[in-house]
Amino acid sequence: MRSDSNARRARCLDVLLGAACLLTAADVLAATAAAGATAGAGAGDGFEVPTWLFPIPPPASAPAPDGSRVLHVPASDRGFTVAQLKDFYAVADWHDEFQPPVPDIVAHGRKPDVYACSYCHLPDGAGRPENATVAGLSADYIVQQMRDFASGARRTAWTGADFLPATLMAKFAHLTTAREIGEAAAYFSSVTMTGPRARVIETERVPKARPVAYVYAAAEGGGDELLGTRLVEMPRDFERHELRDSRAEYVAYVPVGSIERGRRLALQGNGAAPACAGCHDPDLRGSELAPPIAGRSPTYLLRQLVAFRTGARHGTAGAPMQPVVDALTLEEMIAAAAYAGSLPP
Repeated sequence: MRSDSNARRARCLDVLLGAACLLTAADVLAATAAAGATAGAGAGDGFEVPTWLFPIPPPASAPAPDGSRVLHVPASDRGFTVAQLKDFYAVADWHDEFQPPVPDIVAHGRKPDVYACSYCHLPDGAGRPENATVAGLSADYIVQQMRDFASGARRTAWTGADFLPATLMAKFAHLTTAREIGEAAAYFSSVTMTGPRARVIETERVPKARPVAYVYAAAEGGGDELLGTRLVEMPRDFERHELRDSRAEYVAYVPVGSIERGRRLALQGNGAAPACAGCHDPDLRGSELAPPIAGRSPTYLLRQLVAFRTGARHGTAGAPMQPVVDALTLEEMIAAAAYAGSLPP
């Protein structure tokens, strides 16, 4: 992981504080009205949001773990209790991944309204399958996404039971100040990803999985099942995932042939949809036109494609995505996410 100089962060922050203003009430109302007008996009042509893409956990039934026991993860000499790991306002840094200066909003949040950004996105911005990898995104892009969450221009495509990660982002976007957004954006844009978030594996069969805490975990008792037309991502070691270890490894299972099919889509398009490389660059590491998508969580990427397809994401900055996703099948979206996720960031 690499951190840019403090001077660069300061210059970035000076620019952002002028641009990262939260929307006025009138802006929010106008955007919400627009959201209502476009929310049905994709619904009339037979496209359905796949249920399996949003692993909603059942109500908790297991007893709470011992909050006083000190826990450890590999390659770290630190120990934290469950209570410490569940503290939304004092994020455990297992591997000295916070790069100073760390803004309070990133490491501690602001009680009682806003969790620390790094609680979900982790100290190095790596994120997890249920939320975004924010490391290395441009500060301007991060600011714009927060504004879109606040206005309703960026929502989850899922309309069933509450998908809490998306709900929390919308809530925090309303409650976070312009200065806090600018500080967090400057910080995470200065951090670089060190490798793909998940290993992408093509297969016909996958381990049986169960939804836990908005991600998949291997089912108790083991066994496998047909993958079919799905993308199933899960941690290799669910305990390390739960301990919020940013070095926990993930596997994304995709249908056989997905990576090559995704490569062709990325570089050539499909005749109706233009090539991803046109905006995201041939290596998919982003450009002035579009964010980097190489090495990001395949599950997360697929959720965004589906959100664009349904109109749940319809901000101005994302407008070029609409004709792209309208020309893609779900199988092609899976392939595109698989290929992008398999690349080095």
